[in-house]
Parts: sequence; C-alpha cells; structure tokens
Amino acid sequence: MTKVLFDTNIILDIALKRESFFEDAFKLFSLIDQKKIIGSITASTITDIYYISKREKGHTESINFIKGLLEVVEVIGIDKDVIIKAFASEMQDFEDAIQTCAAELNEIELIITRNKKDFTNTSLKILTPREFLKS
Repeated sequence: MTKVLFDTNIILDIALKRESFFEDAFKLFSLIDQKKIIGSITASTITDIYYISKREKGHTESINFIKGLLEVVEVIGIDKDVIIKAFASEMQDFEDAIQTCAAELNEIELIITRNKKDFTNTSLKILTPREFLKS
C-alpha cells in the first residue's frame, strides 16, 4: 500500500469544503477507506488546521473535524531530527521543508499537495490530487 503525506492545503480543502478542490480531496480520502493508500499528516498540520478552520467554522466544529480526521489518517511527529534536517535542506519554504523531512524520516513515498512548486530539492515524489487520482 502506498504511504502518502497530505499537505495541509489538502486537509483544509475538506475541512472548509473549498468548492474547487473539495471533490478531489474527498476522493483521496475514499482511497484510504478502500485501503488503497495509507494517509498521513504531520503533527504541525493539526494545529494549522485548527487555527485556520476555527476562524471560519468555530472551535467546536474545528475540533470535531480534527477528531474525525484522526480516525482516518496517521500523524507523524515533528522532532529535533526533523527540524535539523529541514534547516539543512535547500527548500525555500520552511513549513514545507518540515513536512518533507518528516515524510522522508517516516519512509513515506510521496506528498500530495496543490502547491508542487513549493516542494523542490527533494527526492520524494510530489503530485497534485488530480495527478495522483489519474495515476
């Protein structure tokens, strides 16, 4: 089974039901239900989701979404080794460097994101939701 890391924007597409992106993100999660992929997020994604979705959905709905999310995805840690590796990476965006290094250290094969251009200088496969669903 393919292990994937979902970038924060993919999770927010579901949490906030972003019209242009919700359908593809939802299809990705159906692949988890079908046991075709193992979906993961970083621990820092949880706090980002809460912070962003709370503004639109409020505390209770955001917490309930996160609780449901945790039933479906794996959460990988961000520790000192991940941070040091991210500092040493050549990626311009530190948040994306953290996610990439966490994925590498957890033997995750690819990252699914809508912002491929931010994930440069990595050996991991980087795909958009649509690209992944077509493959």
